[in-house]
Order: sequence, then C-alpha cells, then structure tokens
Amino acid sequence: MSSMRNAVQRRNHKERAQPLERQKWGVLEKHKDYSLRAADYNAKKARLKALRQKAAERNPDEFHFAMMSSKTDNHGRKITDRGNKALSTDTVKLLKTQDAAYLRTMGQKTRRAREKVEMEYVLGDGVGKINVVGGGSRKAAEKIVFVGTKEEQREYALNGKKAEPGKRDLEDIDPEDMMMDGQEGVEDGADDLPPLQPKQSKALLEAQESAQRERRALRKQHKREQEARRSKLEALKTRERELFAAEQELEIQRAKMSNSVGGVTKTGLKWKVRERKR
Repeated sequence: MSSMRNAVQRRNHKERAQPLERQKWGVLEKHKDYSLRAADYNAKKARLKALRQKAAERNPDEFHFAMMSSKTDNHGRKITDRGNKALSTDTVKLLKTQDAAYLRTMGQKTRRAREKVEMEYVLGDGVGKINVVGGGSRKAAEKIVFVGTKEEQREYALNGKKAEPGKRDLEDIDPEDMMMDGQEGVEDGADDLPPLQPKQSKALLEAQESAQRERRALRKQHKREQEARRSKLEALKTRERELFAAEQELEIQRAKMSNSVGGVTKTGLKWKVRERKR
C-alpha cells in the first residue's frame, strides 16, 4: 500500500519568495531563520539580565588578598597573564627580518606596476602608440601603430594614416578656404571663373558622419581609460609610499634591538650609542 502511495505524484511545496518591491531587503526570512535569531536574542537578553543583577548585588566592601597584586588599565580591564609566551629576542629579530623581506618584495612589485601604468598613462596622453579599432566586423580588431610626434598621432586618429611631411590631403582642405581662394582670384582679376563648389554625394556625407561618430566614441573611450589609469597610478603611488615607510620602520626596530642606533625609552629618556673614538 505504501508503494502505491509513493507512486502517485505529489505536489511540490515551494517556499514563498521575496516580493519584487522588497528585494532590496534581501532574501525572505523563513521560520527556521526566525527561530535561530530569536534564540540568539533571548540568550543575550538573559546574559545581560544576569550581569545587571550581579552588578546590583555587588558588595562594595568585598576584599581578598589577590587585589593587592592585581592591576587594571585605564579602561578598567584587569591586567593578567593570558597564557601568551614571550618570544626570545633572536626569534623576534628573525620574524622582523622576514617581514622586511616581504615588504621589500611587495614594494618592488608595486614599483614595477607603477612604472608600467605611468608609462601607459604618458603614452596615452602624449606621443606614443595608438590603438586603432576597425569598425567593419562585429568583434573589432585592434592594431598598434607607433608614431613619432603628437601631430602624427592626431592625424592618424582622424584619418587612419600617417601624415607625410609637405603633403596635404584633399579632405583636410576646408571648403570655405577654397571659396575664399576663388573670391581672391576674382578680386585680383587673375581668374574669371566662378568659385568652386564642392559636390558631395549622400553616401559620402553619411560616411563622414559615421567617421565623426567613431572618432567621438574613440575620444570618449580614450578619456575614460586615461581617468582609470590616473586613479590606478595614484593608488599605486600611495601603496608604494606606505610599503616604503613600513620597511623603514622595521629597519629602525631591528637596529634598536641590536643596539646599533639610539632611541627613546618608555619614560621618555633619549639615548644614543656612543661610538669608540679612533
């Protein structure tokens, strides 16, 4: 009979999910979660009640001889042995040596990363390489072109080819300059022809607009990348300074432990190592 009851498909009972308007509060709390939270709250409440009762029933005249040797700090906490064993001086010096080596290694790693990001930031901001993105395919192909001057970089970013000295493309000539040249020729009487009117087809205009949009998008992307590089560079510089300061502090501590440099005692007395006069 039980096998027949198990053969019948039963309804899957699913837990209620968090409503959409309350998703910012996280996962919906179930009854088992509430039970755990309530048990923890009640346990803390009972502990606080017991401490209040113990403080209310405290005897101010209570005394035992252990109070003579015990001490408390400024916050009222009892200073006692917590079972920690003090390390020897040689062990502490060895540990500080390992810490200094780790800080030195991380400092060198951070310095190399900082130099790499700094070079990328300088190359992206001035003379250097250009990342050219082809817009033909869906997944754009990248090509790195190295230029010599900032003008060549700007020329390549605009026209997609290096600028040759002493040569000017027809696309770089402004139509207004052509019209002004024609008018000057008419005024001088050298040429009676009407001014040149450049004719551009619809396809050419669309191609120029598309090229302008791509250049604008590339400029925005380049600006965002430069901002990210600058933020990363500042973070790496800060980390490098902190690692260097920590390494210097460890070196000073090791030198003090080996009595090779002076320092300040707990009472504020300054001392220094007297070297033997030669």
